[in-house]
Formats: sequence, structure tokens, C-alpha cells
Amino acid sequence: MDKILNFVIPSILGNQFTVKAVLSVLGSALIFGVVLSAVYIFASRKDRYSRGLSITLVLLPVIIGTVIMLVSDSFARAFGLAGAFSIIRFRSTQGSPKDLAYIFAGLAIGLACGMGYILAGAIITAFICIILLVLSFVNFASPANPPMLLKITVPESLNYVGVFDECLAKYTKRWKLIKVKSNNFGTMFDLSYDIRLKNGINEKEFIDELRTINGNLNIMLQNNAADPDILV
Repeated sequence: MDKILNFVIPSILGNQFTVKAVLSVLGSALIFGVVLSAVYIFASRKDRYSRGLSITLVLLPVIIGTVIMLVSDSFARAFGLAGAFSIIRFRSTQGSPKDLAYIFAGLAIGLACGMGYILAGAIITAFICIILLVLSFVNFASPANPPMLLKITVPESLNYVGVFDECLAKYTKRWKLIKVKSNNFGTMFDLSYDIRLKNGINEKEFIDELRTINGNLNIMLQNNAADPDILV
């Protein structure tokens, strides 16, 4: 078994790797990636999380570790690899700052494993995961009343300017009209408000009072008003 693991993998460029070294880098990077991905899923269980990012966090340390292992002893190949990556055009939408933090964590773990610092990779993984779990358990920086998106449909005949101000002042701490969009060939308007409800507010009573003003047309109340996908 030792002979198999210590078998030298030759390269036409003159570099050599043992099977044991390659398996150590790939195996440790995969284990650390799985741990990081599991922590991401657990910490984001109350919010939306991306299945694609979960898979990416598993594979990213493996890929980065492999790349670093292959180019670590050649500056020329390192610069060539940087040039190759510079021509890639990423088509996916920009992730949230929290998602980017997980990606950078995966990069750091992959770098450590690729350079042969397996113990350092384990310490980095454990330290980052503990921080993420603690922040998740204590709901760090989570507001008591998160911002919400309120969408109200009004008929064309209704002058919407200021008509909801009294009701909004009664039920919300603050509100701001952020978007007005015509609908149904201009016969209706969709008003989008960024609001923050007061403590202990009954959302049904709030919506019922709004319905008496807009003629019982559509009303939508949704969390995460800052999410750009909601405003489409």
C-alpha cells in the first residue's frame, strides 16, 4: 500500500507528485469543503440559500487546491493561469455579501490545502465555521422588525399621492414610496413601498385598512424589501 501511495506521477515539464500527496490535497480539500457547505446550509436554513452555492462550496477548495498544487513551483505557469482566468466572463448574477464571504472562505481553504498546509486548512475551516455558527445562533445584526416590501394596486381614478399616508403612519415606523408602475394598459397603478412595521402590529388589520382605501384591489406584503429581485 505504501508503495502505491508513494508512486511518483511524472510530468513532461519535469515536476513530480506522489499519489499520496495528491490524494492528501484533494481529500482534505473535499472534506473541508463539505464541512463549509454544511455550515452554510445550516446557517441559512431560515433564509433562502442557493443549492448551486452549496455545491460550489464543496468543489471550490478542491479546484483551488489542485490549481495551487500544479502551479506552486512555476511563476510562469502561475502568470499564464492568471491570464487564462482573465478571459472568463462570469454570467451569474452577483451574490450577496454573505455569499461572497463563503466563497472567499472556500478560496482560503483551497489555498492552504494546495500549498500542503493541511493542518492549517483544518484550523481555518474550524475557525470560520465556528464564527459563522455563532453569528447565526445570536442573529447578529438582525433587526427586530426587518424591512418589508408593500405593493398596492390602485385604480387610475384614485390620486395615490398621500392617500395612504395616514394608514402607513398608524402601522409603520417609516415608509418610503420607491416605485410606481402602470399596469393593465394604464388603467391601474402598482405602488411599491419600503416599510418597517411597528412592534406588535397585526398584519391582517393593516392590510384590511389598506383595502378600504384602494377599493379592495391587490395588496402584497413581503419581507426583504432590499432584495432587487422583488422589485422586478
